[in-house]
Amino acid sequence: MNSPQLNNNTPSSVGAAAGGAPPPSIWRPLRHPPFRGLWVAGSLFFVGNAMQNMAASWLMIELTASPFLAALVQTASFLPMFLLSLPAGVLADTINRRQLMLRIQGVYAVAALMLAALSLAGHIGPGVLLLFIFLLGVCTALQSPSWNSAVSDTVERKDLPGAITLVSMAFNGARAVGPALAGLIFASTGASAVFVLAVLTALGMSFATMRWPPRPPSQGKLPAERLWGGMLSALRYARHSPTIFAQLVRTVAYSGLGSALWALLPVIAQQRLGLGAAGYGLLMACLGSGAVAAGFFVGRLRSRLGLDTLAAGCCLLFSGAMLVGALSTWRPLVYVSFVIGGAAWMTMMSTFNAATQTSAPPWVRARAASLHTLCSLGSFALGSALWGAMSSLLSLPTALCLAAALLIASIGLARLYPLRMGADDEVTLATTHGEDVRVVAQEPEFEAGPVAVEVVYRIRTDDAGRFLEAVQRLAVPRRRDGATFWRIYRDLDDPSRYVERFIVTSWADYLRQRARATVANRELEA
Repeated sequence: MNSPQLNNNTPSSVGAAAGGAPPPSIWRPLRHPPFRGLWVAGSLFFVGNAMQNMAASWLMIELTASPFLAALVQTASFLPMFLLSLPAGVLADTINRRQLMLRIQGVYAVAALMLAALSLAGHIGPGVLLLFIFLLGVCTALQSPSWNSAVSDTVERKDLPGAITLVSMAFNGARAVGPALAGLIFASTGASAVFVLAVLTALGMSFATMRWPPRPPSQGKLPAERLWGGMLSALRYARHSPTIFAQLVRTVAYSGLGSALWALLPVIAQQRLGLGAAGYGLLMACLGSGAVAAGFFVGRLRSRLGLDTLAAGCCLLFSGAMLVGALSTWRPLVYVSFVIGGAAWMTMMSTFNAATQTSAPPWVRARAASLHTLCSLGSFALGSALWGAMSSLLSLPTALCLAAALLIASIGLARLYPLRMGADDEVTLATTHGEDVRVVAQEPEFEAGPVAVEVVYRIRTDDAGRFLEAVQRLAVPRRRDGATFWRIYRDLDDPSRYVERFIVTSWADYLRQRARATVANRELEA
């Protein structure tokens, strides 16, 4: 199906970007009661989840004494993020988030309560433990994009990096407090009490969801994207957005290689340092406390060093922590190195997350956050299984040293995939004016297609070179926002006439593409 030929578009206003200003304080988002309430509830949930994972990991060590099965607890917890994060992001953009979150939190609480009951009764084995941890991971994966979107909607864009840093501090603080607290409870009362506390934190999250419900999805004139189409839109956007694609590649590398230390931490505690459950919790506390401390200066480090220099430093520091864990049995050195490693981990992962979310416009932001989660925790889950197997096949020191060497080598990815934050005009949707509505004699049904769109340009001969250089840059936003094909043609009978042609799947996709145009896109078209 062809649309009428279109003349080149009129320019739209461009918002000025602030330059040279210091980053806003990370504490600014806490001024907003909805953010503060969701952040507190989320922090408690993170603590409960960290306690639960620690108790499950140590319980697996007690049941089997197998490094591989202990590492599989991490895989069972985070693999659902890899499998379900993107579908969950589409659901967060298209259905009622409040109902979705409350139902999932209810299932989570029931599953955690059943796990506690089985543990208390002594009817839990390795398979049952992994099954329940996987189910709880599924619940976390399904609600994570909705919760992230709810938190992001409570703050202004300029406060978004600070909000993400605060959430990262809470998450990593939970890794410090949760395992340490779980270690003490586990040593005194057993795993079942830890699982009961996880139930209480899930109920707290439900209260916050009811008290500060997420913003409902936008109800426009166009039908909501279907699950499969929404997933393809997110993948297409990420693939054709150089900024987001680079961040996702770097996230996969850093998380997958760094997962070796987290997955093998119970083995380090037991086999290298001779520690029990409380000692394992202390190691987790060292990593988590370093991560929390990093939140206080990560914004200044990003401004002063730049993202790629900061990433290189974090790779070196975290690799050093892995090497110390592999080669040293002196506990004070291990504790200090893990604090530094935790700071490096949080600095890098929060930077990846902030860069991804600030580079995505509102219509795809939940899915961009889901893709970041998919890449970080998916690679973390797969890496945990890989490094657990490597530790069993080779040895613990060999696996950690190999992971550290590969993490240092990953610094070279900066040449192909440099990091940067998104600019305001790249994510601000352009105002739709009346002249942007394309008039057709008979407007097709939304699902009719494919639709071929042609844009005709009249270009002076002297401007042809500059025009072709500029118009080639349109391929990225066209494909990113929905086009499956894009080309520019010159009319052989009229050298001044150029035709841009692109194809979208349906009429609804064409209308969505027009609605998704950003200020930067319109400026480039003009």
